[in-house]
Amino acid sequence: MTDDKDVLRDVWFGRIPTCFTLYQDEITEREAEPYYLLLPRISYLTLVTDKVKKHFQKVMRQEEVNEIWFEYEGTPLKWHYPIGLLFDLHASNTALPWSITVHFKNFPEKDLLHCHSKDVIEAHFMACIKEADALKHKSQVINEMQKKDHKQLWMGLQNDKFEQFWAINRKLMEYPPEDSGFRYIPFRIYQATTERPFIQKLFRPIASGGQLHTLGDLLKDVCPSAIAPEGGDLRFFMHCMDISVCSH
Repeated sequence: MTDDKDVLRDVWFGRIPTCFTLYQDEITEREAEPYYLLLPRISYLTLVTDKVKKHFQKVMRQEEVNEIWFEYEGTPLKWHYPIGLLFDLHASNTALPWSITVHFKNFPEKDLLHCHSKDVIEAHFMACIKEADALKHKSQVINEMQKKDHKQLWMGLQNDKFEQFWAINRKLMEYPPEDSGFRYIPFRIYQATTERPFIQKLFRPIASGGQLHTLGDLLKDVCPSAIAPEGGDLRFFMHCMDISVCSH
């Protein structure tokens, strides 16, 4: 995977054209114009929307500004899900630009986690990295890294720096030739049609007989209901270590 630099670069620079509009019941001193932004699929909403927040705060009274949150067609958008995953789950069939509504009041406590600073995002991101490495390398790679390596990984994501990020992340994607692969494949399957947030279990990249497992093998083992019946229509969206499933 580390040799497929063109593919990695294409994934990294994937963007979603998005139109942010202020919720109609927010109190403003003048009309709030929409704000347009190309959102990076691999990042997080609360990490890349500082300009959106500043844009709408200009037309609002300070006493009316509380914690910002986003929704799409009535569904609060979870900031700890990557942007590409959110789009695939909720809006993959809609015309672009993606229309997101911005709120500064009535935070949906039951649906969203609070995110008061970028430190919270960093802690979540690094927890995901450590979980993945525990599955792949028994945490050996991440534990051998220095603190500055962890920081470089995070700053590469935060500042949208491909080379900076992959200089460190490549170590997490390697394994000794004698191992023939990772211990387990870190993945999550998100289904747009279920209340269960995601499916996750241990899955080895190589079968007991020595043959390499495929995505189809994983889905049959972990989520057999996602396999389309004959003549059915099922679509899968791959996002880093996540898989989104949408049926039609």
